[in-house]
Amino acid sequence: MSERSEQELVRLQKLEALRKEGYPFPNDVTVTHKASDLLKLEDLGTEPDHGRLFSLAGRIVAIRLMGKAAFIHILDGSGKVQVYIRKDEIGDESYSKFKAYDIGDIVEVKGYPFVTKTGEKTLYASGIRLLTKCLIPLPEKWHGLSDVEIRYRQRYLDLISNPDVRETFRTRAKIIRELRAFMDENGFLEVETPVLQSVPGGADARPFTTYHNSLDVEMHLRISLELPLKKLIVGGFERVYEIGRVFRNEGISTKHNPEFTMIEFYMAYATFEDLMDLTERLYARLVGQVSDSGVIRYGEKEIDMNPPWPRMTMVDSIYALGGVGRDIDLTTLDGVRKAADVHGVELAEPDDWGRSLAELWDELVEDKIVNPMFITHHPFSISPLARANLENPSVTDRFELIISGMECANAFSELNDPIDQRQRFEAQAKRKAAGDEEAQDIDEDFLRALEYGMPPTAGEGIGIDRLVMLLTNSQSIREVLLFPQLKPKDSHS
Repeated sequence: MSERSEQELVRLQKLEALRKEGYPFPNDVTVTHKASDLLKLEDLGTEPDHGRLFSLAGRIVAIRLMGKAAFIHILDGSGKVQVYIRKDEIGDESYSKFKAYDIGDIVEVKGYPFVTKTGEKTLYASGIRLLTKCLIPLPEKWHGLSDVEIRYRQRYLDLISNPDVRETFRTRAKIIRELRAFMDENGFLEVETPVLQSVPGGADARPFTTYHNSLDVEMHLRISLELPLKKLIVGGFERVYEIGRVFRNEGISTKHNPEFTMIEFYMAYATFEDLMDLTERLYARLVGQVSDSGVIRYGEKEIDMNPPWPRMTMVDSIYALGGVGRDIDLTTLDGVRKAADVHGVELAEPDDWGRSLAELWDELVEDKIVNPMFITHHPFSISPLARANLENPSVTDRFELIISGMECANAFSELNDPIDQRQRFEAQAKRKAAGDEEAQDIDEDFLRALEYGMPPTAGEGIGIDRLVMLLTNSQSIREVLLFPQLKPKDSHS
């Protein structure tokens, strides 16, 4: 631990003085009101209303001493309110103790509401008591906390200092609450499936690996919710969903965090086209929590979220938005290679049409999409769990919802042919053996479940963190995670 500053040493001395008088962390607190309750009052006069006794508790965020009187601001979970303290009202002893309080201390205040001559709703204190001593000074009042590194590492300090951050996480909770309500109202059953799995599957991603000592077996943190949920469809639950944490041992960026929250839902006797309709209704419900018009702002962009949204195949979107001429046939490997060469796109797997087409789309199209758009019919080779399109088996019945250059949903008509699924898993296993750490393993239990018969099903996954980014105008995923993943600092520094 680093050396204490002079201010911290003074605060520690104050705490020790309090300790000599008795235990300095009382918990016999009676809170009758929140700051917001006082601020809502409309009938206040300039004299204290002795008919309404308030008992508030919160953190001191400002102190202004004026001899025998003082103004402080206290912050609680609902907001910030001013308190007026007079020596003549609370007594000499209490006022003397109060003068030793510091910004950051947590206090209990009893008193009566009134409005000052400047029009500020205020609590006229009849008593004040220290509940918790703050030993480290808060950030300087007028600058708040702006250092991004400190904000993420010490989120508790960020929440104290920045009301906008508190509001972002309240909005996140509201979005998840509405998400659950929508799924429940549409007949989906919420379930919980294992986080620890012997075979990680459902996505192309590198897992975090651990070891179960009692079972003497290697296990993995899940990279997707998909396969267990589809087993439940086999078991007879026709509509299921799960909101849960997913873990992928991958890079960190403004759009990616190794630990993130997803919702996945599966619907028997439905297709990916049904899910496009459902997704439009779901987003309309969630956008309504933050916008009456259906239009939101994200960075410099104004995004019209009102459905219906355009639907375009991946190939057609490269023509329409990527600047590739129709004289180039993107349904062939030679055509994709030619388009990549013309537009300066370096292909990682130039012998795979599907993966090369997806790379071309990533480079030429994704960032150009602002308003919501469904991109459909992804190549077969990048969709190992999706049903092949009957008219064009080189692509699948799949869509991704793209908003402001971000993938905001991924869905498809599920592959329920166990023979086809085994062949695709085996192809993935060959990729893994060749060095692709993100390729999927063969999940024999899932294949066994499919052999019992899974009805025609459509499934979808939505990253909740990106959803919250969009609806709170947050430019980095770390802004919507209370404790984003960071490289640990030296504990001795």
